[in-house]
Amino acid sequence: MTARQFAVASLAGGLLAGVLDIVYAFIWLGASGRTPLWVLHTIASGWLGRAAFTGGLAAGALGLASHCGILIVAAAIYGAAVRGSAWIRTHWIFGGIAFGVLVYLFMNFVVIPLSAAPFGPSWAPRAFIQGFVSHAALVGLPIAWVWRRSMNP
Repeated sequence: MTARQFAVASLAGGLLAGVLDIVYAFIWLGASGRTPLWVLHTIASGWLGRAAFTGGLAAGALGLASHCGILIVAAAIYGAAVRGSAWIRTHWIFGGIAFGVLVYLFMNFVVIPLSAAPFGPSWAPRAFIQGFVSHAALVGLPIAWVWRRSMNP
């Protein structure tokens, strides 16, 4: 696999996961009255703190770019792992599910606490289950699927 193919697979996997995950967040949080812009502001708050919520469309764009950027990097990390492991390539569904859960844990217990976000992770069992399932299905599996297709054209 060339560097260009690696970059394309990382970009495709990250953007696919990013779109699926953000649309899910819009729907999930929209059911409790939150707007898509509010969702994007929460992401931007990792950089801007509470100021993100008064930052309008610019802060929303920062949130969207950050969300996609994080997932492109995640897809590249998965790609590096899958290239080095025949087991992950063979068991891509399990690998994708496990990777999605790991992304959820890393974001909630490393990235968010180190960021300027004015909130922390929820310790409620329902939040964990919802986060595990959504990230396994909408982040890990799409990234693993793209890498499987990229490695077996």
